[in-house]
Amino acid sequence: MNMRWIKLYRYEMELVHPFRTHAGIVRMREGILVQVVDEHNREGWGEGVAFTTPFYTHETVQSSWDMLTEHFIPVLKQWNIQHPTDIARHLTIFQGNQMAKAAMEAAVWDLYAKQQQKSLSKLIGGTKGEIAAGVVLGLQDDIEKLLPLYKEAGYRRFKLKVQKGKERNRLELASRYVPTDELMFDGNGAYDEQDMDHLLSLDDLGLMMIEQPFRPGDYYLHAQLQKRMKTPICLDESIESYNDADQALRFQSCQVINIKIGRVGGMTEAIRIHHLCASKGVPVWCGGMLETGISRAHNIALASLSNFTIPGDISASNRYWHKDVIVPEVQLIKGMIHVPHRNGIGYDVNKAFLSTITTDVYFHEFK
Repeated sequence: MNMRWIKLYRYEMELVHPFRTHAGIVRMREGILVQVVDEHNREGWGEGVAFTTPFYTHETVQSSWDMLTEHFIPVLKQWNIQHPTDIARHLTIFQGNQMAKAAMEAAVWDLYAKQQQKSLSKLIGGTKGEIAAGVVLGLQDDIEKLLPLYKEAGYRRFKLKVQKGKERNRLELASRYVPTDELMFDGNGAYDEQDMDHLLSLDDLGLMMIEQPFRPGDYYLHAQLQKRMKTPICLDESIESYNDADQALRFQSCQVINIKIGRVGGMTEAIRIHHLCASKGVPVWCGGMLETGISRAHNIALASLSNFTIPGDISASNRYWHKDVIVPEVQLIKGMIHVPHRNGIGYDVNKAFLSTITTDVYFHEFK
């Protein structure tokens, strides 16, 4: 692929509204952008979506930065990279650090698509020209104010962050504004076996799904709940690889899987999980990480695959950002997001704006 150099940008961006989860409030989003350039000055862009603190997975922005600068990038030139999947294969020599791996692989996918003069969507086998959008409401969000606005804008799936023990009131309030079959809540692994009956008591709400009620990796408890519950269980944090997805399906731990490119280690693994779920008749949707438009563009390409039949966490840029790092920004039109036809991810990076939010850089030239 003849990569000449790679550059990392550490950034900070302020959210339009603080986003509150069970683990705390996010006001400023810190992250990493990855730029790869070839001998013809074609650029590929990716994004590291770990958070500042390890409240979602063990990874952080700093750990991703360290892995990229001290381990992944220095050995990249030693590998014969002909295709982005080669990156994924070589990175298996390193344990964990899925989000750091995904960041580097994403930039290479974008560059490779541009070298092949194809959109990333078409390159990976996407079949959709547009995708349905979903939206997430944090604990601090005013349901009565925001849900009617989001419904009017055309969003087709509504995910609520909840507090354990107070779910019903929040969900019943939300159901005044949106149908329950478009409504779900995210457990974020906050429940345990003693909460089984409590979760079962919410079955009568007729929700679209319940996401990750138990701790990551507890396929047994999720399977026990799913056996007794009509409401589909969706796994999120439990799925960090193809093998995790395969195990979850074998245990019948869920009826839906949320695929996040960063969480599973990159586009290559995300596509494998999509194909596995499609072969088993299990629908999937694309999760979000409060990311910039660069990662969102990769998500749009992924969600154009045929088995992404549930609206994901792919919202318009202005849902989270006063200004995004891409042009044009991601826009919502009658509840749908256009899948770009331009080469690569289909968006340009606003480098002038990027320079205003960058807090650190790393540059490595391949010689």
